[in-house]
Amino acid sequence: MINSRRSFLCSLGLGTAAGLLWPIRGSSRPITFEPGTYGDLDGVIRLNSNENAYGPSPKVAETIASVVAGANRYPRMQYGLLREHIAASHRIKPEQVILGCGSTEVLRMAVFAFLGSGKRVIHAVPTFEAIGQYANAAGSEPIGVHLTSGFAHDLGGMLSRIDANTGLIYICNPNNPTASLTHRKDLEEFIQRVPTSVPAVIDEAYHHYAGQSGMYSSFIDHPIEDDRIIVTRTFSKVYGLAGLRIGYAVASPKIARQMQKFGTDDNINAIATSTAVVALDDVAGTSEAVQRNANDRQEFFNQAMARALKPIDSHANFVMMNTYHPAAQVVEHFRVNNILIGPVFPSMETHIRVSLGTRDEIAAFWRTWDMIPWSKNIGHH
Repeated sequence: MINSRRSFLCSLGLGTAAGLLWPIRGSSRPITFEPGTYGDLDGVIRLNSNENAYGPSPKVAETIASVVAGANRYPRMQYGLLREHIAASHRIKPEQVILGCGSTEVLRMAVFAFLGSGKRVIHAVPTFEAIGQYANAAGSEPIGVHLTSGFAHDLGGMLSRIDANTGLIYICNPNNPTASLTHRKDLEEFIQRVPTSVPAVIDEAYHHYAGQSGMYSSFIDHPIEDDRIIVTRTFSKVYGLAGLRIGYAVASPKIARQMQKFGTDDNINAIATSTAVVALDDVAGTSEAVQRNANDRQEFFNQAMARALKPIDSHANFVMMNTYHPAAQVVEHFRVNNILIGPVFPSMETHIRVSLGTRDEIAAFWRTWDMIPWSKNIGHH
């Protein structure tokens, strides 16, 4: 039985921030989010899931508090408003927007819309694992193509694997787990050479951290009018809403209709639906989160290079670097010292992926790194 406001909020997945988010009658104190030092697990620092360690902006946190009272209502009447808001922010039509319980559900929709028994999905190795897992569940075959030596997608190699059984292509850009970019111009040329019957999912979960440049720009903000392009986004990263589970995709109306057939009814909760609208409008909060991440990322690189480590150039909120030792041993070293970092990726078995945490959390990471017996000799591998 839920017998308090705090336990009610915890049951909604708001965790330790719940007491800080509940509006206090008669108080003019601004509502802010103060992330717990160690997240949900007592004594454990979580640098393993590429979350925003600082949580949502004050404006978004205040919205979460204000909409909790409506948690007893189904949110379906709000979906149209959210769709329209996303469409307006990208200057597209509402019928091009597909909503999902996190962008992972949108990936599942794409898999079940375009794959099936005997079909294949082509993806990079390594990349975000969900696409391969969903493909296996659909009875399809994942076809992995290794990244280039510069950690970009091997687009030529991916093209060479396309055949009559190819139903989908998956490109995560910036890529997870490497945080690397594939050049926008190369992607445009690649799409033009893909058969018109094969959709390509471009996963832009880390879009905000990549910045705009000649090398990178979003396929939403600079759209190609093509049924082959599906772009996915999430509110889990820069907006700090991973626990609320909300994401979306943008595609042509035809492709959107095909994918929506495989969505779950009432798949976005009432708190997430209302909060996402405010998050999209909170330009100042988003800019602050991006700048803070850039500062933390630079400090991580400074500390790494001071230890003769050279991480892969990162365009996200995590860093991947070569330890020149079995990654499984490094991951275990951090685990026994109450720090979780990313899993071992079979194609990069000496690399570790570290999500950017708060300043205190990353300081703890480096203290724990310095405890590794061979860490002082890393430059002599």
